[in-house]
Amino acid sequence: MQTYTVLKVHPEDSVAVAIRPLSQGEVVDVAGLQIAVATDIPAGHKFALKAIAKGEKVIKYGAPIGYAVTDIACGEHVHAANIKTTLSESAEYVYDKMQSEQFALKAEQRSKEWEGRVPTIKAYRRSNGAIGIRNELWIVPTVGCVNKIAENLVSWAQDNLQKAPFYDGIHVWSHPYGCSQLGDDHEATRTILSDLVHHPNAGGVLVLSLGCENNTPESFRALVGEVDANRVKFLTTQDVSDELAESKRLLTELYETMKGDTREDVGMDNLIVGFKCGGSDGLSGITANPLVGRFCDALTAMGGTGILTEVPEMFGAEQLLMNRAVDEQVYEQTVNLINDFKQYFVKHNQVVYENPSPGNKAGGISTLEDKSLGCIQKGGQAMITDVLGYGDRIKKRGLNLLNGPGNDIVSTTALTACGAHIILFTTGRGTPLGAPVPTIKISSNSALAEKKANWIDFDAGRLLQEDDETVLSDFLSLIQRVASGDAMAKNEENGYAEISLFKDGVIL
Repeated sequence: MQTYTVLKVHPEDSVAVAIRPLSQGEVVDVAGLQIAVATDIPAGHKFALKAIAKGEKVIKYGAPIGYAVTDIACGEHVHAANIKTTLSESAEYVYDKMQSEQFALKAEQRSKEWEGRVPTIKAYRRSNGAIGIRNELWIVPTVGCVNKIAENLVSWAQDNLQKAPFYDGIHVWSHPYGCSQLGDDHEATRTILSDLVHHPNAGGVLVLSLGCENNTPESFRALVGEVDANRVKFLTTQDVSDELAESKRLLTELYETMKGDTREDVGMDNLIVGFKCGGSDGLSGITANPLVGRFCDALTAMGGTGILTEVPEMFGAEQLLMNRAVDEQVYEQTVNLINDFKQYFVKHNQVVYENPSPGNKAGGISTLEDKSLGCIQKGGQAMITDVLGYGDRIKKRGLNLLNGPGNDIVSTTALTACGAHIILFTTGRGTPLGAPVPTIKISSNSALAEKKANWIDFDAGRLLQEDDETVLSDFLSLIQRVASGDAMAKNEENGYAEISLFKDGVIL
């Protein structure tokens, strides 16, 4: 078992990554090459494996992450000061049917490996056939004006509704919208809120309205459509004299209905899992994201469903995703997904490569291509089976691409609304946030896992010291336990769960 000091990710790379801090003059072995580092190199940062001429492309993950803006000597630190992005607002893409067929063949082989041995989890079977991995009460406000009423109801429920095996707690998904928005923003808000009403992790939902908002109680109820009246209750606070008393009555009715709910064994292929990264560092694309990618390959091979979003963090790596489109129609949908999001930047007079963040750069990520090529590792090698718009719900099994930004809370909300039962969230810098569903935090490095044990659920830094299959097996076991209710994600233990809605237009 090897403990890594440095790592060359791909045979064609012109840079390697320091796994631990390296000192100036230190000689390291990189795939048989003896390299003397020219300067101190922080952990997660890159150094040159050869002389790189000004204007030459810098290769990592086997693909360009930018070009050199100065001559770079062998062993020199390679970072934002001496390389720049190659991205622009337009790019040409090609549908490569042969590559798609090769990926499909590998996916078919993985599926055969899981035949007859799909793991099980314990979940709640809903009347429409969906499963839920939590049985919670959710309050969905149609407008921000009733947020505080809903928060008072949550406090009341925490004191008065007894915790029981059938009941996993109560949440309100507060937001400031539902009124004073126009056009697409208003409809997007309504769609996301409607999606939350239908989410199977909620055993009971109270839809709480004011009455005079643009998102009218009548129009929202029509948008929500058919529901189980024993599981979803609607209340317009302007229509009753005591909204708190009436809300408590309805929440109690929902709680009583949930008393008959029990977990049962279901195949893990029923799981819908969202993938997200935030506060990434130079090791995210080497440890945490590839670990999630290995899980994605296993989940989709079983017949389960994954969701990859953060479209701006596909820029620079999008052709690699397009090569895995299940057919030409999905390829074209992926092209449109990328180009439409680029036009969103252009419309607001922004460049598409205004990324990575200061924290990303401090962690060793130099350009958006560097970030994106690491980011898409979360999708493994799975075939792309569908492309979804913001607010769309899952329709097809396999790996889905979902339209949404990189913003952590906006994208985790979109993943939840899409139908994710659970979110796997990788991080190199650490973050406490949680979505409305269990949000498992995977650290890219062991130092973070030790420092922020109250945030981090799994240490992917183990991959640099332990056998890959052992780490993957432990990771799969954690997901099974969280999905089955035998363990809570750290965000659940901390009570960190919230939503945020995407906004593009005018607020009145």
